[in-house]
Amino acid sequence: MELYCCQEHVDMALDEVVYECETYPVLTFISEEKQLSTTCEYCRNVAIYLVGN
Repeated sequence: MELYCCQEHVDMALDEVVYECETYPVLTFISEEKQLSTTCEYCRNVAIYLVGN
């Protein structure tokens, strides 16, 4: 499971990965090139983090 999220929704993404996968999530900062084309899973803001397991 991987979720792209903005700063505002990073807590929600972390909680969702823990709930779904029952393991610690990995929080990765997205490079500036990818930020331009990637949006948050919860809103339309630019995603700056990738949360996964």
